[in-house]
Amino acid sequence: MLVVKCRACSKEVTGNQSRMVSCGCENMTTIKGDIITAKDLSKVIILQNNSLETSRSSLSSEDIAWQENRRRRKVRKLDFEIR
Repeated sequence: MLVVKCRACSKEVTGNQSRMVSCGCENMTTIKGDIITAKDLSKVIILQNNSLETSRSSLSSEDIAWQENRRRRKVRKLDFEIR
Protein backbone atom coordinates (compact mmCIF):
# COMPACT_ATOMS: atom_id res chain seq x y z
CA MET A 1 0.00 0.00 0.00
CA LEU A 2 1.34 3.38 -1.02
CA VAL A 3 0.69 6.53 1.04
CA VAL A 4 1.56 10.01 -0.26
CA LYS A 5 0.90 13.52 1.01
CA CYS A 6 -0.08 16.41 -1.24
CA ARG A 7 1.67 19.60 -0.14
CA ALA A 8 -0.90 21.80 -1.90
CA CYS A 9 -3.85 20.66 0.24
CA SER A 10 -1.98 18.70 3.00
CA LYS A 11 -4.16 15.64 2.41
CA GLU A 12 -2.79 12.11 2.75
CA VAL A 13 -3.82 9.80 -0.08
CA THR A 14 -3.68 6.02 0.32
CA GLY A 15 -3.29 3.93 -2.82
CA ASN A 16 -5.62 1.16 -3.87
CA GLN A 17 -4.87 -1.56 -6.43
CA SER A 18 -8.32 -1.64 -7.97
CA ARG A 19 -9.31 2.04 -8.27
CA MET A 20 -7.84 5.52 -8.60
CA VAL A 21 -7.72 7.67 -5.48
CA SER A 22 -7.26 11.44 -5.76
CA CYS A 23 -6.83 14.31 -3.30
CA GLY A 24 -9.20 16.62 -5.21
CA CYS A 25 -7.23 19.87 -5.06
CA GLU A 26 -5.80 21.86 -8.00
CA ASN A 27 -2.67 19.66 -8.02
CA MET A 28 -4.77 16.49 -8.57
CA THR A 29 -2.47 14.00 -6.84
CA THR A 30 -3.74 10.60 -7.97
CA ILE A 31 -2.67 7.06 -7.05
CA LYS A 32 -3.60 3.78 -8.71
CA GLY A 33 -1.63 0.77 -7.56
CA ASP A 34 2.00 1.87 -7.53
CA ILE A 35 1.59 4.73 -10.04
CA ILE A 36 1.57 8.32 -8.76
CA THR A 37 0.44 11.20 -10.97
CA ALA A 38 0.05 14.92 -10.29
CA LYS A 39 0.27 18.21 -12.13
CA ASP A 40 3.35 19.13 -10.09
CA LEU A 41 5.16 16.14 -8.59
CA SER A 42 7.44 18.41 -6.55
CA LYS A 43 4.40 19.05 -4.33
CA VAL A 44 4.01 15.32 -3.53
CA ILE A 45 5.74 13.55 -0.64
CA ILE A 46 5.87 9.74 -0.43
CA LEU A 47 5.17 8.76 3.17
CA GLN A 48 4.97 4.96 2.95
CA ASN A 49 6.10 2.61 0.22
CA ASN A 50 5.64 -1.12 0.80
CA SER A 51 6.84 -2.36 -2.57
CA LEU A 52 9.50 -4.99 -2.12
CA GLU A 53 12.13 -5.11 -4.83
CA THR A 54 14.29 -8.16 -4.61
CA SER A 55 16.54 -9.11 -7.44
CA ARG A 56 16.94 -12.85 -7.43
CA SER A 57 19.44 -13.51 -10.13
CA SER A 58 20.21 -17.05 -11.12
CA LEU A 59 23.56 -15.97 -12.54
CA SER A 60 26.73 -16.10 -10.50
CA SER A 61 29.13 -13.18 -10.24
CA GLU A 62 31.44 -14.86 -12.77
CA ASP A 63 28.58 -15.18 -15.27
CA ILE A 64 27.64 -11.53 -14.83
CA ALA A 65 31.27 -10.44 -15.36
CA TRP A 66 31.44 -12.59 -18.53
CA GLN A 67 28.22 -11.00 -19.84
CA GLU A 68 29.60 -7.49 -19.15
CA ASN A 69 32.83 -8.28 -21.01
CA ARG A 70 30.84 -9.70 -23.91
CA ARG A 71 28.64 -6.59 -24.01
CA ARG A 72 31.69 -4.32 -24.26
CA ARG A 73 33.14 -6.33 -27.16
CA LYS A 74 33.30 -4.51 -30.47
CA VAL A 75 31.67 -5.91 -33.56
CA ARG A 76 34.17 -6.74 -36.26
CA LYS A 77 33.05 -6.15 -39.83
CA LEU A 78 34.13 -8.69 -42.39
CA ASP A 79 34.85 -7.54 -45.92
CA PHE A 80 34.30 -10.11 -48.61
CA GLU A 81 35.58 -9.78 -52.13
CA ILE A 82 32.78 -9.83 -54.65
CA ARG A 83 33.64 -11.56 -57.92
